[in-house]
Amino acid sequence: MFKYLETITVTSTESGIYTIALNRPEVHNAFNENMIQELIQTLCSLREEYEPRVLILTGSGKSFCAGADLNWMKRSSEYTEKENFEDAERMATMMNLLYSFPTPTIALVHGSVFGGGVGLVACCDIAFADNDTVFSLSEVKLGLIPSVIGPYVTEAIGMRNARRYFLTGERFDAAAAYHLGLVHDRGSAEESIRFKTAVVKQLLSCGPQAQALAKQMIQNVYASNPIDEQIQSVTAKKIATVRAGEESREGVSAFLEKRSPAWRKNI
Repeated sequence: MFKYLETITVTSTESGIYTIALNRPEVHNAFNENMIQELIQTLCSLREEYEPRVLILTGSGKSFCAGADLNWMKRSSEYTEKENFEDAERMATMMNLLYSFPTPTIALVHGSVFGGGVGLVACCDIAFADNDTVFSLSEVKLGLIPSVIGPYVTEAIGMRNARRYFLTGERFDAAAAYHLGLVHDRGSAEESIRFKTAVVKQLLSCGPQAQALAKQMIQNVYASNPIDEQIQSVTAKKIATVRAGEESREGVSAFLEKRSPAWRKNI
């Protein structure tokens, strides 16, 4: 099903590691309607028809993603308000599918990471930037705003930093992205490979159902509720349910018996 994609490529390993590579290198992997639709279809298909353990997002060529394609932007400037809303909704759907993907996600970025490219990084659970990476939330330079990606980027870097970079559109490097919390580490291309290998190994050592539930709890419970009696009750009930589950019983038994749990067989 992944053989007929025009703007992205999808590869996988026997261990269930799936890699999506943005594949419009001639335009630094800038978004257009086709890429957005193919990402939506691929994320939905992976979620519903496959069982990935880890999803990695990269970019082919010199850049990860330089934001919106200029020809697409030109076409959208001639859309009606209704057409623009429908177009933006597809972008919003794509971002949320990545953000809410049940499997752990890793962004490995390099080169230009502008606009929507920054949004993709913020939507992933874990991110690494090559030292050559240049970031920018450049929408305001064009009289636009980082609206669809705004919630994810603000969550990643915080409201105070969002105010600065959303309003100036200035460029910043991998070191700044690290200090902002947009990426978890940065370094050379060789270090990126080592980072991926080490993180994937750690992710594969953990229970996949527990990982999916942990992501849900972070996004839907921890981030949006005060720590009060209700949240105490919700979290207590959730861990009680998990403890009684098959994966948890296997994990605890394996620990006590000093053996690897069943899900670690592919490492």
